[in-house]
Order: sequence, then structure tokens, then C-alpha cells
Amino acid sequence: MSTPSGHRQLDAQREHWQRILAASADRFGTDASTPARAAAQVLRDMGATRLLELGAGQGRDTLFFASEGFSVTALDYAASATEAITAKLEAHELEGFVEVRQHDLREPLPFPDGSFDACYSHMLYCMAFTEAQLASLSREILRMLRPGGLNIFTARTTEDPDWGHGRHHGENLYESGGFIVHFLGSDAIERLAEGYELMAVDPFEEGPLPRRLVRVTMRRPDWG
Repeated sequence: MSTPSGHRQLDAQREHWQRILAASADRFGTDASTPARAAAQVLRDMGATRLLELGAGQGRDTLFFASEGFSVTALDYAASATEAITAKLEAHELEGFVEVRQHDLREPLPFPDGSFDACYSHMLYCMAFTEAQLASLSREILRMLRPGGLNIFTARTTEDPDWGHGRHHGENLYESGGFIVHFLGSDAIERLAEGYELMAVDPFEEGPLPRRLVRVTMRRPDWG
């Protein structure tokens, strides 16, 4: 994606998601996702307490992590998403466990080095980012993780039945139904793990297609 018009098309995804999330407070359901439940067990085993959730959406995983006792900082770039999370936290009396911020993840993360034990995101890495933007985000996450901290993310892959279909926006970015999806191949995951220890790449399926995804676990080295 190198042309100004191409960048404008990626930028337009903010407005698209703003409208979609504003239309329904529970578009993706209310139960925690399967990868969030798996991540919580890993985080408990490592003794993590300070969790950063990126692309938190409408907060189904945010509320789950808070109810499990984690101190969560949840970021999303759509105002309708952060407003929905705030309302749900108040309804469930979980405000004291979560800080909610609106933030564009193409910009540096607004936290000091080593601020968190772990970072979690579900399907953020397959949003409308170029690979260069994803690499920059991964470096930012690495910076604000404590030594030994984990970056756990999920993404749709080039094994997904939707890969290669719809309007092509360069790299492995394809648009269908107004949504631009970045499908990650194994080579891209290896590149995004630069500076980390790549601990696991676990495939799973989700949704009616079904979507084919991976749950990636990357660790900041103790000496980092």
C-alpha cells in the first residue's frame, strides 16, 4: 500500500468500524472468546497481573479478563467501542479493574517501557494495517512489555477460505463486505516476531465459515 489513495482506503476503516460497532452493542456476542480463555490460563501460569488489550472492540474479552482479576488497560480506535466498554464495566461494577482509552495503534503506544506483563489482542493483527505498520506495532508492544512478558495475538491466515477473494489492497489485504482483512502467512508471523522468542503458533477455527486463525504467543526475552 504505497499510494495516497490506498492509505485513504485503509484510513476509512475507522469510520466503517465506528458505524458497525455503534449499530449493535454486542455485535460479536457477550461471552469471552475461546482464545481469551486460553490466554487467561497462560497468563495465570506466568503470574501476570498487568494486561494490555489492544483492539478491544466492545469489550467481551475485556470484561472476562477483569472478572478473572487482571488489571486491564483496553485500547480501541473507535469511540463507539470505548463507550460500549465503559458502559458495560459500569453495569458489571468492574470499573476499578479496567482503564479504557481511545487510541490509533498506528501511533506509538502511550506507555513507558516495561509497563505491562502481557499484551493480548483478538483479530487485531488482521485489521487494515500494512505489514510495516504491524511490525511497528509489534516493536512498540515489545518495548512496553517487562522482560519475560508475552504478546498473545490472533489473526486470520492465508489458509482462510476468504483469502484471495474480494478487492485486493496490496500485500495480503483483501476487502469484502466493506471490511479490509490482512491475512497473515507463516513468513509474515516470523517477521513480526523479530526481537521476541516465538513460543507457539496454534491454529484454530472460529465462526460459521469457518474462519481459520492462529493464536500466536511471543515472549520478550528476559535479557531484553
